Amino acid sequence: MEPIIRTVDLCRDFPTGREVVHALKNVNISIQPGTLTILRGRSGSGKTTLINLLGALDRPTRGEIYLYDQKISEMPEKKRDELRRTNMGFVFQSVALIGLMSAYENVEFGLRVAGYDKKKRKERAEECLAFVGLGNRMNHRPHEMSGGEQQRVAIARAIAHRPKVLFADEPTAELDTQMGLQVVKVFRDLVAKEKLTVIMTTHDPNMMELADHVYTLEDGEVIDAI
Repeated sequence: MEPIIRTVDLCRDFPTGREVVHALKNVNISIQPGTLTILRGRSGSGKTTLINLLGALDRPTRGEIYLYDQKISEMPEKKRDELRRTNMGFVFQSVALIGLMSAYENVEFGLRVAGYDKKKRKERAEECLAFVGLGNRMNHRPHEMSGGEQQRVAIARAIAHRPKVLFADEPTAELDTQMGLQVVKVFRDLVAKEKLTVIMTTHDPNMMELADHVYTLEDGEVIDAI
């Protein structure tokens, strides 16, 4: 099966004064469609830098990134913006929900930003909140929800426009183990039922057994792949 995302000798350097930090060094990975892939590693290992490159939020210093046959590493910024808006979803450690909006309004607003069909927004927002187990909480605001529930709202918002790939950077870092496992179970359900491709970063060993593939990074290099 053709990978949905692959990299070729991917490097990212950051100049700091007179020195250069080599955050990523010749990274070659291949992500299969309809899988949950975890990028693991300690703080500073390069996993967040890598997920930002894969999600077209940053550009590599050297090397190539492909989404199917599109070389996204060399796309002009306007096309990269369009790619993120239509084909990618993002979940971050900080849920970044709008506090004055209900769960439903947060998801519906995301659909508006993505240019989703106006007539179908209500149905799709409700469908996504039900999928993440919050059908009975859609009128609650973020401050009325637990951390795990807020993260599930963020996931519903990220998947509502039907992206091909969902990127999640440390989505369980601020949650206890039980809540974190509930969030990752939502990712597993998305893979199984929606055939979505999910790529997430974590340093939590409890999450590894739920992944289809795990890439371990250390000092900017992939040192293990299972």
